Amino acid sequence: MAGEIVRDTERPGTGAGTIAEPGPPTGDAGDGGDATAELARLSAGATRWISENVDYLDPSYPDLPVTPKVKASLELALLHLFWSRVRPGDDDLARVTETLHKIWRDPEFPRQVAAKPAYFRQYGLIYGALAPAGITGGHHLATLAELAPGGHLAPYGKSPYLRLETRYYADIAGLGHAFESYRELYEASFLANLTTVLPMDIEDAYTITHTVFHLTDFGFRDAGLTDEERERALGIADRLTDHFVEADHWDLTGEFVLTQFCLGADPARTRSGIGGIRSLLAAQTPSGAIPGRFAAQRPGPSATPVELFRKSYHTTLVAALASMIILSGRAGAC
Repeated sequence: MAGEIVRDTERPGTGAGTIAEPGPPTGDAGDGGDATAELARLSAGATRWISENVDYLDPSYPDLPVTPKVKASLELALLHLFWSRVRPGDDDLARVTETLHKIWRDPEFPRQVAAKPAYFRQYGLIYGALAPAGITGGHHLATLAELAPGGHLAPYGKSPYLRLETRYYADIAGLGHAFESYRELYEASFLANLTTVLPMDIEDAYTITHTVFHLTDFGFRDAGLTDEERERALGIADRLTDHFVEADHWDLTGEFVLTQFCLGADPARTRSGIGGIRSLLAAQTPSGAIPGRFAAQRPGPSATPVELFRKSYHTTLVAALASMIILSGRAGAC
């Protein structure tokens, strides 16, 4: 997602084993009532923590390095896009909205977005695409104009994954482009051509989840897959949900639980989805934070508040995003 705009290089072990033809998720695990209540508790804690700690991303806060702060701000904007869509009346949303308006109106932010030239096209496009409602002019439009003269973004990116991500944000930004269709990008993707699920590299696992997120607009549109392709992708997501629950990799657990939903399953009813929800809830602290991407990254007792924020932020945001989107779908299904 912006969820993993720049992939984290820290990784625990990824296990071993192979499975060439994964099957669909492991069946209905009941009516989902208990897991839905657990998902609601996870969501309430994660969104509360995001709201209570959003001041770390305020333009006036000086103690975060520039590029990680930009990345976190763009991730917050992605969360806000869906939060304001599915739960616009949340009290916790108001502080997030206020902070994002400050960031998008900050004249220094475009320079921070461009601080590392290698990331500028990626960060700048997301910055331009995810302006919160009410920001109708200003700095982000100048960034888009630099990236896409005349409103047209020239295709770039060697990997199908990068082209898919770029097309996704170009579409949100309303830019013209000549990228391949979503169907063509899926057919060229790592997910479509995967033959062996385990062992799974952490980078490849994030490529799978984000491919599904961008194909489906995080669950808000059909992926355009055949029934056979969807069942195959769900089988992969099911197997990897189990794998990352077993590895105590909370970040990818959250992403694969959401991936199941985006592919049309209800994680509150699949065995692996319920396991993922319960793993995240067990990891969640009383503050609402998920304290690290994986268990070995959990901050120690001497960690400063800033260190606690930096360790907890991404995975807590993933938990918030996944839970609110899944709950919005279950509200219509119950």
